[in-house]
Amino acid sequence: MNKIPILELQNVDTYYGSIQALYDIDIVIYDGELACLLGGNASGKSTILKTILGVCNIRKGMVKLNGERIDGKPTKYIISKGVAIVPENRRIFPRLSVLENMEMGAYLRTDRTEVKRDIERMLGLFPRLKERLHQPGITLSGGEQQMLAMARALLSNPKILLMDEPSMGLAPILVDQQFDLIHKVNQQGTTVFVVEQNATMALSIADRGYVLQTGSIVLADTAQALLNNEMMQKAYLGGEN
Repeated sequence: MNKIPILELQNVDTYYGSIQALYDIDIVIYDGELACLLGGNASGKSTILKTILGVCNIRKGMVKLNGERIDGKPTKYIISKGVAIVPENRRIFPRLSVLENMEMGAYLRTDRTEVKRDIERMLGLFPRLKERLHQPGITLSGGEQQMLAMARALLSNPKILLMDEPSMGLAPILVDQQFDLIHKVNQQGTTVFVVEQNATMALSIADRGYVLQTGSIVLADTAQALLNNEMMQKAYLGGEN
């Protein structure tokens, strides 16, 4: 069976003004896949997400969603076509309740009966949120806010879920729980693209991975192959296994 690409970046160059930030980026994410993008600070990871979302315009190449070119399109249009993001540092609505935050994720949807069913499904996936359904978002712990941000994004019924640094600011035990949840979401059928510095955790749940350095993809392979790669072990995985 042929794999179906959900998201494609082909030979993409992105600039901030006159300064080039991304160089000849090639990324393909297939339907049902969990892919990850790895790299250190200032490597260009967030710029790739901004490029996908139309926040940064490209000067060369193209970005496709389900075969349709979306580069140059407004961010709202791209979101309406099925791209959702869990941003760095969660960015929930602090004064809205957990339920209201979740409902905000479905604001473009018109199938209200299905939205209610999906909210119930999210509360099954994230039972801690059910216990805090009517509490303001600001009262949640960091891990709970991350769950809420994921639930909110999933309620848009996305074709692909982008996750920007999901481990940031979380205690180690919560990082493990977070990546277990990401894996579970993917196993339930959502295509996921994780941007992350914690290479070991990301590769432990991913199908494939890309490594970004100073705006260029320097490695691209299956997750297992990257875990066994000598360069990866020295630069990102803390030595040889």
